[in-house]
Amino acid sequence: MYSSVQDLRANAPVTVSTLREMREKGEKIACLTAYDASFALAEDLAGTDVILVGDSLGMVIQGEKTTVGVSTDDIIYHTRAVAQGVHRAFIMADMPFMSYATLDLAITNATRLMQEGHANMIKLEGGEQQAEIVEYLSTRGIPVCAHVGLCPQLIHKLGGFKVQGREAAAAQQMLRDAKALTDAGADLLLVECVPAALGRELSEQSPVPVIGIGAGSAVDGQILVMHDLLNVMPGQKPRFVRDFTVDADGAAVSVQAAFAAYVAAVKAGSYPSAAEQFFAE
Repeated sequence: MYSSVQDLRANAPVTVSTLREMREKGEKIACLTAYDASFALAEDLAGTDVILVGDSLGMVIQGEKTTVGVSTDDIIYHTRAVAQGVHRAFIMADMPFMSYATLDLAITNATRLMQEGHANMIKLEGGEQQAEIVEYLSTRGIPVCAHVGLCPQLIHKLGGFKVQGREAAAAQQMLRDAKALTDAGADLLLVECVPAALGRELSEQSPVPVIGIGAGSAVDGQILVMHDLLNVMPGQKPRFVRDFTVDADGAAVSVQAAFAAYVAAVKAGSYPSAAEQFFAE
């Protein structure tokens, strides 16, 4: 945790190389979503390593039921706002649904996210079928995070938010997907909603850092949607979500303290607990 903006500025910004070094040293990578400058600064001061401007904004900001309606302009707007509040953390921006359906679309929209939104990296969803696009972007100097497992942009195809990779064939396909994407040049791998054992196998196989959300504790880092961590959204929460707005004694804490508690728990390896992971059935 950093005490001031001046303290943040005294530290070198996080880069792709930083994340690889953290993995090599066994230091867990703490990631969160943010959508504006104020919360981004609070997360940065808490020591968050990577801030994702996710298309989750469609649900938590715009009130939609899925992420499908989010546009590239939406992501650019929120990424540019986040960039105004960040001094150390690495900024990753989602490529929205169908914004990378062709090579031309992918390079145009990824370039906009970096030039207009000031993102340091883009993230796209899908398996080995996206390898050509990953290679096309990465060989042109655009850092890419590949997202496998539960891909929210495919929710209508998947039929709901479900744990992925529980069957042996599906798990093997995900391992093939991850290899194809990292072979193509992906610099990070984000894995969502898979059994903990598969998360471990993906991390052990991967040559790049693996960030998990509902992917167990053996991956290289964790990410949560900010609104889930702060217990803002009503209704049932996924198993991997923990409310960080109360301390061990049940007393309410500030937003800043909640972010710091999350980062500390990720770094210590106490989040996620066994109860916050999925297992094969």
